[in-house]
Amino acid sequence: MKALSQRRRHPLAAVALLLMGLMLTGGLYAVATTVNKAKADTTYSADDAHEGGKLFVANCATCHGMGASGSPDGPSLVGVGAAAVDFQVGTGRMPMQLQGPQAQQKPKQFNDEQTRQLAAYVASLGAGPAVPEEKYLDGQGDAANGGVLFRVNCAMCHNAAAAGGALTRGKFAPALAGVANSHVYEAMITGPQNMPVFNDANITPEGKRDIITFLDTIEANGSPGGADLGSLGPVSEGLFIWIAGLGVVIAFTIWLTSRTS
Repeated sequence: MKALSQRRRHPLAAVALLLMGLMLTGGLYAVATTVNKAKADTTYSADDAHEGGKLFVANCATCHGMGASGSPDGPSLVGVGAAAVDFQVGTGRMPMQLQGPQAQQKPKQFNDEQTRQLAAYVASLGAGPAVPEEKYLDGQGDAANGGVLFRVNCAMCHNAAAAGGALTRGKFAPALAGVANSHVYEAMITGPQNMPVFNDANITPEGKRDIITFLDTIEANGSPGGADLGSLGPVSEGLFIWIAGLGVVIAFTIWLTSRTS
């Protein structure tokens, strides 16, 4: 016991422990990277990545730089993953039409195969979020739980009815009606524009499925209470009542005074 205690007090003991910790951390990272790389290899072929690289050079490298390493006009895409490419390109936000507070959605420039190839190329540059599995996009989750998760995590920007809302400096949270389930999931795991990233520690894949189910449900049900007035909440509803109600009162007053005269 005395000999062991003396070894613990050795001046190199702290250095040895630090080296062991670094080796353990590096080993775990290497294993995780290998798993992600293997997953990417099973999803995309080398031909996909090669063709995607040619598309990238022709259409994206002007802003994002050769090798997607970034430039003053666009960020690096190393490590953003296939999901980010599928979302940005699949919704037409990329390539950007013009510089602004955030990328605007527009008709997409690439077809599904080309989008897949671009995603394969970017995925080959570094591990990142992958395109979600179909089982999380079927809209068959728990809509009630999805509503709770949406109101807690998303409604402050996207509105409780997912109708969107204004943010600062000309930015905005878009309406979610008509958005593909895959793009909703990808937005949650990549955090485009001003949106935070909701990784699996924040919201589990099953929770994301529930949110998608909730969005599908409210879109399918419409507005059972009548005109939704844009689903913008009590401010728009109050303004409508104020203007319409006051207009009716004024019109009725004019009609009464004209009758008495």
